[in-house]
Amino acid sequence: MKATRLAIPEVMLLEPKVFGDARGFFLESFNQRAFQQATGLDVQFVQDNHSRSARGVLRGLHYQLKQPQGKLVRVVRGAVFDVAVDVRRSSPHFGRWVGTELSEQNQHQLWVPAGFAHGFVVLSDSADFLYKTTEYYAPEHERCIAWNDPAIGVEWPLAAGGITAPSLSAKDAAARGLREAEVFS
Repeated sequence: MKATRLAIPEVMLLEPKVFGDARGFFLESFNQRAFQQATGLDVQFVQDNHSRSARGVLRGLHYQLKQPQGKLVRVVRGAVFDVAVDVRRSSPHFGRWVGTELSEQNQHQLWVPAGFAHGFVVLSDSADFLYKTTEYYAPEHERCIAWNDPAIGVEWPLAAGGITAPSLSAKDAAARGLREAEVFS
């Protein structure tokens, strides 16, 4: 497994070793020892989640203020543009974002640490999105920042995905900007 630190160094792009031939491929989607060696992190995952979404669905930017979750995310079908936003007020990267495409073709994973808001938009006809979390889902502690907050300025590749306007949940459509949001100290 290869780990590459992105512009916000706590967020890492992970590339598993893929063994393929004309019959198909094999990869270890998660190996605790390999993850720890590649990232230097000793984390315990407690929950696995799977979502399926259609083209243009945008989920995020979500985080849990209490019981914050680190997330290891990947796509097993389709393609998404995946984003992490630093929402730790004390961080030198507060309010900055990083993003990358995750797809069934590139088989990359993204490590999104606790203290970051997370979101993605589906670029393919549909996408199956899998993620491991370091803390249990706690809806009472979940917060959401507006996906299009100009203070953050995420450059979502909507046009590249043939998307004129993203499809949002009611929660995501009502989200506030970073300046009004409860964030980590």
